[in-house]
Amino acid sequence: MTQRDATPSHDTDPDRTERELSEALAALADGVRAAPDAYRTARGEWLRRERRRRLVLAVLIAVVFTLATLIGLWVLNQTPSHQGVIFSTTAVSHASLPRPHP
Repeated sequence: MTQRDATPSHDTDPDRTERELSEALAALADGVRAAPDAYRTARGEWLRRERRRRLVLAVLIAVVFTLATLIGLWVLNQTPSHQGVIFSTTAVSHASLPRPHP
C-alpha cells in the first residue's frame, strides 16, 4: 500500500466527490418538471423537420436531373448540320473495301 492510498485527503476523495455530485444532480433533477405534452411537441417538430429535409432533397434531385437533361440536349443540338467524316461516302472508296468471300 502506498503512502497516498493510506492517507486519503478529504478534499480529493473520489467516493466523496462522486457522492456529492450525485446528490447535487439528483436535487437538480427533482426540481425539473416536464410539460405534459413535451414529448408530443418535440416529436412533431422533429417530424416536420424530417419532412422538410426530404422535400428539399427531392426538389434538389429533380432540379439537378432536369438541368443535366437540358444541358445534354443542348449539347447534342449544337452539332454541325453538315455530315461528318464518319458518314461521308467520299472519304472511303467502295472499291477499297474488302469483299466478303463466298
